[in-house]
Amino acid sequence: MTEAPQTLTAIVPDEAAGRRFDAVLAELFPDYSRSRLSAWIKSGDARLDGETARPRDPVRGGETVTVTAVLEVQTHSEPEDIALDVLYEDEHVIVINKPAGLVVHPGAGNPAGTLVNALLHRDPALANLPRAGIVHRLDKDTSGVMVVARTLPAHTALIEQLSGRQVHRQYLAVVVGALVSGGTANAPIDRHPRDRIRMAVREDGKDAVTHFRLRERFRAHTLLECRLETGRTHQIRVHMAHLKHPIVGDPLYGGPLKLPKGATPELVEALRGFRRQALHAETLEFAHPATGEPIRCSAPMPADMQALVKVLHDDSKAAAEARR
Repeated sequence: MTEAPQTLTAIVPDEAAGRRFDAVLAELFPDYSRSRLSAWIKSGDARLDGETARPRDPVRGGETVTVTAVLEVQTHSEPEDIALDVLYEDEHVIVINKPAGLVVHPGAGNPAGTLVNALLHRDPALANLPRAGIVHRLDKDTSGVMVVARTLPAHTALIEQLSGRQVHRQYLAVVVGALVSGGTANAPIDRHPRDRIRMAVREDGKDAVTHFRLRERFRAHTLLECRLETGRTHQIRVHMAHLKHPIVGDPLYGGPLKLPKGATPELVEALRGFRRQALHAETLEFAHPATGEPIRCSAPMPADMQALVKVLHDDSKAAAEARR
């Protein structure tokens, strides 16, 4: 399946004389990514005065640029009728509240039943976008807000916002340890040198910055509000484990169970029974890719995290009253 070709035209400005064709094309058609425009040049779908050209060829100024934009199918997954909790939707974007347990992309071990399958059922045209319009991801067992592009211009604009660190992403995390203040984790992240499933703080890793502050402190745990400045894989999970405050229930980075002295049976059961990372993407804020207006979407903590926080709160309250 392909969309009908669109013919785009523009005139190369005189002041662009001597510059590379691919650079000028990117300025003339900013709705499309540089990689896609470069592919159209190489395939002959982007032409100068009707003639093929190379990406590095200089322009003279005044030429007519013609682009035959054909969007091939990018995503071959099958649509599936999976319910989505939609927080905001228009013809450009969809913002959803992803439940814990839902895999984002099909892959080994998860060929179906993913967010991509659900999105294709809701909007079949997403098959023509890279990754069905998904511009960022959440781990399978992390819940919360995600934005999905519905058009190629929106996809390009959201990717640029994410790359430019212009998207506000705020998470809630229940971590081990009673922190006394917030802070910033500024530690580069890359693949673990021996375990390819895990990420790790590494001196030669990619820049990674997480800001965190206290939402509520308990006897031996803390509910944190975390804000991503960068978006590395497993970033909050790796950073909090690096600071010796791993996220409760995290199967990769969590470590052994930590219980406060005199923990009630209810608290022991709640902590032992929480089998996923207690991490939730609470708020997402970005500039609308078409209008530039700020879009802010929030999702409450899912029921299992709310129950965990309540038990921790009640335990701390009971301990404080016992000391009086």
